[in-house]
Amino acid sequence: MARTALVVGASGIVGSATAALLAGQGWTVHGLARRPVDQAGVVPVAADLQDPDCTAQALAGINPDAVFITTWLRQDSEAENIRVNSAMVRNLLDGLPAPTGPRHVALVTGLKHYLGPFEAYGKGALPQTPFREEQGRLDVENFYYAQEDEVFAAAERDGFTWSVHRPHTVIGKAVGNVMNMGTTLAVYATICRETGRPFTFPGSPAQWEGLTDMTDAGQLAEHLLWAATTPAAANQAFNVVNGDVFRWSWMWPRLAGWFGIEAATFDGVVRPLEQQMAGHAYIWREIAGREGLAEPDLSRLASAWHTDADLGRPIEVVTDMSKSRRMGFTGYRATDDAFFDLFERLRSDRLIP
Repeated sequence: MARTALVVGASGIVGSATAALLAGQGWTVHGLARRPVDQAGVVPVAADLQDPDCTAQALAGINPDAVFITTWLRQDSEAENIRVNSAMVRNLLDGLPAPTGPRHVALVTGLKHYLGPFEAYGKGALPQTPFREEQGRLDVENFYYAQEDEVFAAAERDGFTWSVHRPHTVIGKAVGNVMNMGTTLAVYATICRETGRPFTFPGSPAQWEGLTDMTDAGQLAEHLLWAATTPAAANQAFNVVNGDVFRWSWMWPRLAGWFGIEAATFDGVVRPLEQQMAGHAYIWREIAGREGLAEPDLSRLASAWHTDADLGRPIEVVTDMSKSRRMGFTGYRATDDAFFDLFERLRSDRLIP
């Protein structure tokens, strides 16, 4: 039976992977973005979710079986994050035509559910790791919670099922994304190779030595589709990671090796990428011009601030995925392979040399 999906944020890391998976499995896919890009098998929908009238007009006539919300807009404070991002979810769900049959709405959030918002990231009293879904909300304002509340309220009103998906740091391809560790590290490694600088781990001793995990965008897309089509997964929140764990002391030299450079010895000093890469936009422009790369603007590829936030955390961060496993989700992705596959895609698309 033909099924229709609406992927919100279809040009982003998670949205593009989800749209590609659904299209490949025969779904009719509508991809909503403020500025849609060409995607095979995806019907573009241009809308600004901050504008309720524009959103309703763009969604008229679309009656999806499943909605995948994979977008957010970063603001200068958590109060503004809450105001803007909750309104975007509300405008989306208010603007959709009322369901005429079963509908599932999946919301992608993340581990800030457990770690707190950027203003208080990894500080104060935090739940014990590995993080588990039954660990409740922190006693702090968080735009993830506000987004969830909008989904819960609309589900009560319209009668659809929902799922919430909490990935760790996502590895995937998208240009202009504000949270993109994989591409950030690829650009940083390329600059280090170009300049002869050491490939220096930017984070904390806790991240260098402690166990951690990550989430490949394809793994997350598979998880979203699984939840949307598995009755037992309805009205549940899930962690979703690759299924392996690693230490950055092991991963960092592997990343360096892919680029043909040596990883610097870590001496325990935090050296943020924002400082290491400051003023290097001209170097990237020179590399891009010489190599004929598709994107000469460093700021469109690297999000050093977000990589610094993740790699600078003072605590070990590991995620439990037993809930999904018990319900039958068996997806697995080795994280080093996820990085290497991303680097290959970036190279083939002329985004890195």
